[in-house]
Amino acid sequence: MSDRIVQKLNILADAAKYDVSCSSSGSNRANKNKGIGNANQGGICHSYTEDGRCVSLLKILLTNHCIYDCAYCVSRKSNDIERAAFTVQEVVDLTINFYRRNYIEGLFLSSGIFKNADYTMERLVSIAKKLRLEHKFNGYIHLKTIPGASDELVHEAGLYADRLSINLEIPTKEGLKLLAPDKSREDMIIPMRYLKNEIIRTNEERKIIKSTPTFAPAGQSTQMIIGASGESDKHIIQTAQHFYKNYHLKRVYYSGYVPISYDKRLPEIGTAVPMVRENRLYQSDWLMRFYGFRADEIVNDNHPLLDLDIDPKLSWALRNQHAFPVDINKADYHFILRVPGIGVQSAKKIILARRFGPLRLENLQKLGVATNRAKYFINCLGFQQLYADKPGSHIKQYILAQSSSKYIKNDSQQLTLF
Repeated sequence: MSDRIVQKLNILADAAKYDVSCSSSGSNRANKNKGIGNANQGGICHSYTEDGRCVSLLKILLTNHCIYDCAYCVSRKSNDIERAAFTVQEVVDLTINFYRRNYIEGLFLSSGIFKNADYTMERLVSIAKKLRLEHKFNGYIHLKTIPGASDELVHEAGLYADRLSINLEIPTKEGLKLLAPDKSREDMIIPMRYLKNEIIRTNEERKIIKSTPTFAPAGQSTQMIIGASGESDKHIIQTAQHFYKNYHLKRVYYSGYVPISYDKRLPEIGTAVPMVRENRLYQSDWLMRFYGFRADEIVNDNHPLLDLDIDPKLSWALRNQHAFPVDINKADYHFILRVPGIGVQSAKKIILARRFGPLRLENLQKLGVATNRAKYFINCLGFQQLYADKPGSHIKQYILAQSSSKYIKNDSQQLTLF
């Protein structure tokens, strides 16, 4: 590898680190025709599939040149940084060479916008097309779709990429207009709507015509920058719910803004969004996707900000004590899911296990329930709820006092989901 390519790689891999939406879950592109790579394999970015496997991706920008001057972006045109750009062939060669050395299982490719949206998008598509057709590469490919690009280019991208994503960037139209006045939210919405419709159409068509080409088999995702424009958690979570419901997104990613500019429109340098806020947003996202919660149950006008010291499911439970205690041996699956300390898998195990007899607290522990939390919200055989008449603030303190989470002592630690 030449020194110039290494220099470009260092610049454009570093610039890509601000994009966190590089999950590789949801694709199952089989290796055929003696090609290389396989998107359903578990594998210089580490991502995780839905079943927990680690996948290594080459995560780079095609270029950090950009015609836009978004206040929150390190690659904005007014920023005095070292610029670089790969050619189409350089990205193809890097991907193949890294794969053959067993460094990666796929490619995550984004880009600044040079000249215009179509010019940039055409090059992104050319990279994916060359990998698929010339090199028979069947590994995972995630392409960032450039807002404003033509439907034809977006469609072609969907034929070669496993996942496509269009970043919303800022949660609200007002925030985007303030920090990126040259950009339009509608330019982001149009390709998202097109992708949703094409994914639905091709999936339906494949049921009738098996030879219908796959189209973005891992779906589409988006990312929002958190903390750059002052939106509350209520705004962020409601925006996420809207796009899940109306655009069939696979994932919404949340990236805490790291102050890099003295621009008066932005938070001061040194006031980065705490990691715990990102984590609480992901936990809230999980509640909407897998636990049946609505956005207005998690945050609303009376409770617009997520609690940072407790997870959002526990916060909801403490604000809705009238819904508890839940009888583990009688309640249906959806009520059991709402008990703090009980996850999706544990809830399913409870439903199965109680067919063989009533469950006790020790049985729940063996099924993976975090009984140090759940015990404040349940009844079961041999255990009668003693905390139902206690104020939520007292129960919260009991749980925090017993918690072994390192996060309580150190804000830099990443939390787990429930």
